[in-house]
Amino acid sequence: MTDVPMGAQVFDLAFHPTHCTAYTCLMSGQVKAISYDHSGRYKESFSVSVSQRSCRGLSLNEDGSNLYVVGKGKALHTLDTLTGKVIQSRTKAHDSPINRVKHLTPWLLSTGDDDGVIKLWDPRKKESIRKHTQHFDYITDFLWLDDKKQLVATSGDGTLSVMDVRSKKPEPFAHSEDQEDELLCIAPIKGSSKAVVGMQTGVLSIFNRSSGWGDCVDRVPGHPQSVDTMCNIPESLPDVDVSSTLLTGSSDGIVRAVQVFPTKLLGVVADHGEWPIEKVVVGEGISCLTLDDVGESSPSAGKEGDAEEDDEDEEQDRDGHWWVGSVGHDETLKLTNLRHFFRPGRVNVEETDAESSGTIPQDVSAESDESDRDEEEDVSAQVASVKSSSDDGDSDSPEPEPIAKKRKQKPEKNPLAVKRKKGKNTVDVDGQFFDEL
Repeated sequence: MTDVPMGAQVFDLAFHPTHCTAYTCLMSGQVKAISYDHSGRYKESFSVSVSQRSCRGLSLNEDGSNLYVVGKGKALHTLDTLTGKVIQSRTKAHDSPINRVKHLTPWLLSTGDDDGVIKLWDPRKKESIRKHTQHFDYITDFLWLDDKKQLVATSGDGTLSVMDVRSKKPEPFAHSEDQEDELLCIAPIKGSSKAVVGMQTGVLSIFNRSSGWGDCVDRVPGHPQSVDTMCNIPESLPDVDVSSTLLTGSSDGIVRAVQVFPTKLLGVVADHGEWPIEKVVVGEGISCLTLDDVGESSPSAGKEGDAEEDDEDEEQDRDGHWWVGSVGHDETLKLTNLRHFFRPGRVNVEETDAESSGTIPQDVSAESDESDRDEEEDVSAQVASVKSSSDDGDSDSPEPEPIAKKRKQKPEKNPLAVKRKKGKNTVDVDGQFFDEL
């Protein structure tokens, strides 16, 4: 795992489709490009100030030549991914701050603002070509369905909507019922036949396209806090069921690998401490840029090259093809090797769920077993005392009924819960302590 300090809170993250480069937009209004190699070394390619206000969203076109940036300044900027120069700026693209942007096709782009307004853009034109106003709260995420040429948008108003980009009508193709919770992110599963939506309460809502978009068909609880971001696993990653596996980022600072149907926690990919996670993306760039002048920008520079053999370097290049990028409020970009996480025989996933990642750790299970044995000894002692007293008394007296053994019921496991180690300076405080203040 590699930690890249960014200097400000990061709102969004995107990977180049072919090069090993990650692009981030910051609260300070900057856009930074970080180049990395398969061993985890990195350097900053460029840093450009796009706006005096925060940048909130990023999206790359198909070949990775252009980067679209939106933010609180209500403008839509187009940047060159190699030089970082601003190619085009559409000022006042929205009347409210823009929260999300997504490149759909070579001739179509979508943006969503804080008031729930969705606009479609042709990159070749200055003005938007269509406007949708079915939402009344901020747009949180977009999902593009290429087979039907439909755009799915999730909103903080508790609904999602489906728009057919080929239609000229302002009304959406479908609009779901109120889910009574904020919809924060969306990702496809099962070959895009279903969609998973992350909720504010930590629930994963499953929508089936064949059943319509009116309401969810299943709900998967488990995350202790809100699910703020999700992403799919690349199809090129071997030995993984990519059709049902997702990476989720939650407000508890943990990036989880989760399998849906059956629901199972595969493990913890990255941990940002107590800082909420804003974005999780998987990059599968093959071409590495030259990192000869890495210098002091990478803490791992100069350590791995001298210590590893040539065959280990080749294996690292093969395994370093897939990197998970996660950003949050800790002002850090974490790069995690996804191939190492899913390497066959690395860990026993089921044992990890029960021991290190489950709600019932080993120490708690041991304590419960000891308490059960203590209770059994107490019960047997009581039975022995009753028998001795009955032997001393009359033989005609009725024999006492045996006392039933008590058994502790272990709490049910939460399949998505993760045990977090207690920090050195963490202190347990009784709740009554605050009442006296």
